Amino acid sequence: MATLAADPADRRGEVAICIREDRKHLGVGWEFLGYIAHYADDHGIETLESIESRENRAAIELEREMGLTVAMVPDDPTLVLVQRKLGATLAN
Repeated sequence: MATLAADPADRRGEVAICIREDRKHLGVGWEFLGYIAHYADDHGIETLESIESRENRAAIELEREMGLTVAMVPDDPTLVLVQRKLGATLAN
């Protein structure tokens, strides 16, 4: 499952992806994130972001490979903020 929630002005969108355990490592997450990123671009969403647990290394690595940047969340060292600005190159 993948979902995109945008603010009322469609400037920022948060993506959430959930994959069944038996479907992980098959490229499903890559396809979902690519689809959501293209959808966000097509609808003019300026910033695509996700908040990840620092422990979720597989998701963070996938997002990095897709071209998103990773930053610390200042108030919570257990989380990272993953972002991509509109127009940033998306990996194929």
